[in-house]
Parts: sequence; structure tokens; C-alpha cells
Amino acid sequence: MLKYLPTTSRLFSRCVTSVTRTFHLQKHRFLSRMEDSVVVRCVAGEPKLTISFILDGSHRHMLRDQTEELGKVLLRIANNAARGGGQGGRAKKSKKSKAPQASAEPVVVKLLYNGEPVSEDAENSEAWQDGMTLHIGEMRYEVQRNGPNFTRAQLPGCLLAGFPVCPRLEVEFGRLEDCELTWYKHEGDASTKEAEWVPAGNGRVFVPSNLDIGSRLKVVATPRDGARSGLPKELVSVATVEAGPGWCTCDNRHAYTGREAGPEGLRVLSYNILADVYAQTEMSRTVLYPYCPPYALQMDYRFNLLLKELAGYKADLLCLQEVDTGVFSDSLAPALDAYGLEGTFRVKERQHEGLATFYRSMASLVDSDDHHAPTGSEALASDPLHSDMLERLSANPVLKDKVLHLSTTLQVSVFEKLNEPSNKLCVGNTHLYWHPKGGNVRLVQMGVALQHLSHVIQQEAPGAAFIFCGDFNSTPDSGVCQLIQGGLVPDSHPDWVSSGPEEALPMELRSPLPPLLSACGDPAYTNYVGGFHGVLDYVFLQPDSLEVDQVIPMPTHEEVTSHQALPSVAHPSDHIALVCDLD
Repeated sequence: MLKYLPTTSRLFSRCVTSVTRTFHLQKHRFLSRMEDSVVVRCVAGEPKLTISFILDGSHRHMLRDQTEELGKVLLRIANNAARGGGQGGRAKKSKKSKAPQASAEPVVVKLLYNGEPVSEDAENSEAWQDGMTLHIGEMRYEVQRNGPNFTRAQLPGCLLAGFPVCPRLEVEFGRLEDCELTWYKHEGDASTKEAEWVPAGNGRVFVPSNLDIGSRLKVVATPRDGARSGLPKELVSVATVEAGPGWCTCDNRHAYTGREAGPEGLRVLSYNILADVYAQTEMSRTVLYPYCPPYALQMDYRFNLLLKELAGYKADLLCLQEVDTGVFSDSLAPALDAYGLEGTFRVKERQHEGLATFYRSMASLVDSDDHHAPTGSEALASDPLHSDMLERLSANPVLKDKVLHLSTTLQVSVFEKLNEPSNKLCVGNTHLYWHPKGGNVRLVQMGVALQHLSHVIQQEAPGAAFIFCGDFNSTPDSGVCQLIQGGLVPDSHPDWVSSGPEEALPMELRSPLPPLLSACGDPAYTNYVGGFHGVLDYVFLQPDSLEVDQVIPMPTHEEVTSHQALPSVAHPSDHIALVCDLD
């Protein structure tokens, strides 16, 4: 724990004279005023500390040993000041005489605590503390130890008019919701000096208009933690704002979600967002989605469409599938955080994509088994809960080996309503095996998932309401849907022989949970690509604890096919989001 050091501490025991370094600088360089803070990052266990501040208009970032003596740092700061604000380490020379300009007055560099100088023998780790003041000439810097600081700050690479722009920010010793952001746009010819930055807005999200097409954007972000502020960071976009695609497939749907569901309601969304790792394959570009322009398959472009769509639904609970690991941490999590949504992520076994569940502050996350409970084939192989299923699979070694080597996962989260802890909600999110002839594999995967869900509910949230979302890769007449909605799949169901006689393993399979209801009814399709369209995605609920208040209408067939199929320049995925209001 960091503590203030009293003036009687050993820092001052050897202080006979003040710790000063004198150099000559021109008078106009320093004004008598309190400058922004010196931000010191000093973490126990790390050999280095950093000292960051603004000197003569330039950001200074010093990396020093924690055990180094303070006097050496003060000397370094004074040397830098004498060099003219980072101008190549040399004093300016007159163009006529080519000799250094004459200096005018001395500058003193010192670190004070309660008006007393800190000993130059003190180690850096002890010397730099909250409440101290760094003096550089007549400049005054308040020391802020482990103050708010951006560890990552980046603007997106693709900016579209009419689509939200949210910087990728990570803050240390602070809170994103406290940070201050001011936006500017470049007016005039950006290649000339006549162009200037004009204030354009405030907040973590900025939506450029058509008037901004061709302009670059700049944001000045100040990290904060309540009243504490860190050094601001200036970000300038590499790209200019481009024209958007115009109308999107989500626009008409947003007319039904202009307001949030309210304190008594719950808006739920389930969406396979199409992982970038799949969209960028040669097969996707040439076989699966040849109708989609290559630029529209790029994640930088698709994320603009995705963020606008997700933000416009104002959902309380979002279950997403095919979320790239990097997309979650770099883009989705920081962007949706700006809209008041927190998220958890679970990567799929042996893959680089997985499941993400986001939730609004209407509820708190009581428990999530994302990091401590095996699911999918891992659970089947190691969890005693599924020993019966594993034994039954042993009757067909070919099918057993296939199931154990296929990647899948299940994400389970338990929430409780704020100010009403007894009101709990269990949410399942999954993505089953994709192959059209893999009905038998999906049945086994679903049997394992339902067993795990039942166990979590019994152990963590008995009596909780239950919602099960995902891309089940199963049509309404499949064995998976029959198991979920009817509670029983007989050994005669054709899905048991879907992969041919070699992998056939007919068995009766019962659900340990009561029958569930499809909350979004029977849409014509939730997946529409060139060679297939059908229902693969569902939001299932427990009808005795939840009721459907509203189902957000799906896009019309004309809207879906306006660019032949999905994905397209107006839709970011090959799936369509399911959205409904529950109470």
C-alpha cells in the first residue's frame, strides 16, 4: 500500500541543502502557474517506474529504476529542460552566428513535500508520493502516484458517416466511465497548413455525419478516476470519414427499440456475428460469400455495421456467437462498455473464437463458470457429471472419437436483479457443431449442455428463471429442438443416423430440464447465404417464469436479399439477430 511520507522520514535526514540543478533558459519558456500533474507509475514487484509530465508543450515519459537515487532523475529532468523541450539535445543556434543563443536566467529543479525538499539520496520508489510537488523553474507539478493512465488508446481504422466511432481504450488506476473525451474534425485541406481542428462533440462515442466525409477525426482523451485525472492522450485518425452504405437491414428494426425495455422488462438478443477468422478464408471469399465485396468482409468495415446494430437494439442481455478473441478484447468490450454493457467471454476449445455474453447494469453477475468449469467435449471427457453419456458413446468408438475431438463450448451465467437478490436469472449461450449431416453429434452436445445447465441451476440458482440462446445449427424439426422443446428424443429419430451407418448410435435421450419455449416464434430463416436459408438460431425460455412481451420483427425478405444474400455491405453477418422483450 502506498503511504504519504512525513517530513521527519529518512527522505529528509540527509538533506542539508535543497536538491537543485541550475541551467540557463530563456524567460519566455516558463510561466508561473500550476501545470498538469506528474503521473508516476510505481508497482511493487516491477523493477522500473515511469514518470510522465508535460514540459514546454511536449509529453515526457521517463523510465527509471525504482532503486535509483532521486538526485539522478532531477538531474535528467533539468538536462532535458536545458535542451529546449526535446529539440535534439542541443541548444538553439542563431542562424547568423551559428553559436548558441545567450541564456537569461537560471532554472531550479526540485521535489518538495510540505514545502521541504526531498533528499536526493532517496530511492525513486519512496521519493515520488502523492501530495509532493515538482518544481521546474517557476512551473509547478502536483505529483500523482499511480494516477489514471491509458495503457491502450486507439481509433478504429475504418470510419463511416452515420456509424458510431468508439476509441479502443484501456485505463489503469481509473475507470472508463469517468474518462473525458473531446472530439474534433479536420476542416479544410488536411495536406495544407490552412486546415484546422474544429470541436465536434464530447463523450466516448461520436457519430460523424455526411458533412464530415473526407475529414479526419481527433479525440483528446483524459483518463480519470472520480476526481483524479491523468495526462490526456491525443488520438488522430489515420483514415478519413467515408460515406456509409446508407440504409441497413437493422434500420427498420430499430424503430421498435427506440426505448429500453424498462425496469420490469428484459430485452434479449442472440446473434452469430460471423467470426473474422472464418470471413477471411479463401472459401468464404470465393465459395460461401462470392456476392459480398471483399472490403465488406473486412472486420474493420463490418464492426461499424455491427456496433450500430447492437447499440440500436438497446438490449439488456446479448448472447453472441463466433466472437473472435481479439475482437472481444480490442473492439466489442470497450465499445459496448460505452453503452453501459459489461461482458464475459469464453473461447471455443482449440479455436480462436467463442461466445460472449453482455449484460446491462439492470442485474449483477453472481456467477459465471467461464473460467472454472469444463464444457463441451472437455466436460464429456473429464467431468463425472457426464460419465453416463461417455459410457453410452463407447458403444460406437468412431462417433465417440469424433465428438471428443470437435470444438464446442457452453457459456453459463447467473444474474440477480439489483436490489432484489432473490430474483435470479440463469442464461445459457452456446454454438453447436455446424455440419449439415452432424445431427447425431449435435444431439450429444446438447445432452451434455442440458445436463451441465441443470447442475448449475440446482447448485447456484434453484428456482431461477432460465434463458437458453445460441446458434444451435439445428432446424425446427431436428432432434436438438425436439429435445429442448419436448424433453425427449427417441432412439428412432433420424438424426441418430445423420452421419451414416458407421457413426450411427440410436439412443433415447431425455432432458433434465422442463420443456422450453421458442421466444421468437417461427421466423422464415435466421441464416441466409447463397446456397442455404433456414432457422438455426433460437432464444429458448422457461415459460412458467418468463413471458414474451414483444418480438422485434425480422427484416423483410426484400431487405435481406437487397444485396443478394448475407453478409453484405448493409449487413455484417450471414446470420440475423433474434431480439425479443421478456417479462
